[in-house]
Amino acid sequence: MPQRKTRFDRSRLLIGTYCIDTYARDEAHVRDMKNCGIDFLTAAPADHELLDNCKKYGIGVMATGILPGWWGGDGDNAGQFAEKVPLEKVREAVEKMLADPFLKDHPAVWGVDAGDEPSALDFPHYGKVIAAAEELLPERMVYLNLYPNYASVAENTAGQVNSQLGTATYQEYIDRYVENVKTDYICLDNYEFAAGTAKLYDNLRIVSDACRKSGRDFWMVLQVNSNKPEKWLSADMLRHQAFSSMAHGAVSLNWACWTAGWWHNEVLDKDGNKTEQYGKLKKVNSELRTLEPYYMAYKNVSFAFAGSKSDAAIESSGVPFLPSWSNEIFSGVTPGDGENICVGFMRKREGKGYALMISDVTNPACVDDGSVRTVRFQADPKYKISVVNSDTQYGLKYENGVYTVTLDNCGGAMIIAE
Repeated sequence: MPQRKTRFDRSRLLIGTYCIDTYARDEAHVRDMKNCGIDFLTAAPADHELLDNCKKYGIGVMATGILPGWWGGDGDNAGQFAEKVPLEKVREAVEKMLADPFLKDHPAVWGVDAGDEPSALDFPHYGKVIAAAEELLPERMVYLNLYPNYASVAENTAGQVNSQLGTATYQEYIDRYVENVKTDYICLDNYEFAAGTAKLYDNLRIVSDACRKSGRDFWMVLQVNSNKPEKWLSADMLRHQAFSSMAHGAVSLNWACWTAGWWHNEVLDKDGNKTEQYGKLKKVNSELRTLEPYYMAYKNVSFAFAGSKSDAAIESSGVPFLPSWSNEIFSGVTPGDGENICVGFMRKREGKGYALMISDVTNPACVDDGSVRTVRFQADPKYKISVVNSDTQYGLKYENGVYTVTLDNCGGAMIIAE
């Protein structure tokens, strides 16, 4: 599927964040966002102060409050989108925006938010809504985020809950989206440290496969906050989410939440002060930036787990698990004893070249025991091999025909063959 040319720079690994309350929209707070490595905002209103400050610091906004809002909720409004938000309302909303001298050409408005977590029963109408909005706003993204795989499915039992997905399985939910909604990306949120690693891996597989088959980009919304007030996610927990997603081909990462949106322990507290999550997120985003120019030069082709000690999350993921991973370029890609990695095989987008995006998944609980991981492999001698590690203290070793890459706990690296 060809990409639309919009203000959202698809050549970059763009990093976003969710929820910007009123106390975080002044210049100092927006500057702090930029310094933390944030490129764009979602669940943010078309607030004049916020947009002007975002313009100053080069941050884009997927603005809410322009298109009529819609949320799938608990399934009680499933299938009602077309009735509640007919196409005429969508066109009227866009025309109102284009008649506003401030919003019409504001450079910080990279896109408009079309809703959140809709039921599959509303996908046919969403296909029409997004097509109409894209036609009227050719330079802007039209942003829609989907449910994760732990949303409730349709059941036929006396005690069933309202179905959020509107389908019997999550695979069917994504298949219906691909069939009905022709965005050139698929975006979803999945919060590993609330729902579990098994759910994350299964979700990554289903959506990554759908993106490759339909020629779309893969966007992930991940958590920096936590669902329990006494729980603070570590930097390694952030790394595990980000690098696992990248090994499956994700090309945009979005952190929830910056200010209070849902749950606890956001990047800013209720008074607008930085919490301990700010420093952790800044460090991890910096590591992502190290990989970005190399990672975005390649496109994901396949993924698998490799290692000597499987776990329940890997076994239930539907992703192949091998003692070592090989293809015609790389062979014997093997982590150390008792360690596991996710291996994403990639081809260069322009020209000839191949790469592996590897992420350490040995320790999904992300307990920092101070140890490092090693990955050994061989490569076709026709290719020059290099490595870009998320932690730049580690290089590439070569001895007796075998390369060795070192990873931090929950770290990631790009192995490049050109």
